[in-house]
Amino acid sequence: MAARPLNDEEVLSEMNKMVAFIKQEAMEKAREIKVKADEEFAIEKAKLVKQEQQAIDAQYEKKRKGVEVAQKIAQSNLTNKSRLKLLHRREEQLQELFATSRSQILTFAEEARYSQFLEGVIVQGYLQLMEPKVTLVAREKDAELVQKAGEAAAETYTQISGSHVSFDVEGTLSNESAGGIKLINGSKRITIDNTLDERLRLLEDRMLPEIRRDLFGPNENRKFYT
Repeated sequence: MAARPLNDEEVLSEMNKMVAFIKQEAMEKAREIKVKADEEFAIEKAKLVKQEQQAIDAQYEKKRKGVEVAQKIAQSNLTNKSRLKLLHRREEQLQELFATSRSQILTFAEEARYSQFLEGVIVQGYLQLMEPKVTLVAREKDAELVQKAGEAAAETYTQISGSHVSFDVEGTLSNESAGGIKLINGSKRITIDNTLDERLRLLEDRMLPEIRRDLFGPNENRKFYT
């Protein structure tokens, strides 16, 4: 049996079915596109949020470290300032101690044992120089004492060394000094400083570590002691 042609109503019905089918397919495709777009948006949004969070965390960490560094610098400056202040005060105490020592040696030249001291250091100088001619430099007001001490020291020197020594006395040592003697050899090239000021200075230098330890305790940063 041959197929008959469709009438208008049938054609319209078929067209409506095709339109409905296409529309349904389009709607399903649109839903798929929307779901995929939503997924991609969610992924991109999460990515952007994570990036922003990481940027905020990094900025916060940078600021935190900056604050920590600033605090450490401030603490270090404060510690150094306190340490310098302490060291300055300690140095002042040492200088006060040395000043007291200097004031005390100024009266030593007025004591009876000063002449014995002069004789002893002159003998020491003679033995160090071991020369026949020596110049004794003293304070002008000590010239007479030095003359007598030099003569006595020369006798002692001869007894010890078997040699003889002659000397001259020069009163050119400052009267502001604490006293004592300087010995100069014949060629004027060697000077032995046995003044009280120099001996006190040497004593201060040699005893400074011990004085610091006695006054302020051992140095915590020092590992070795000679």
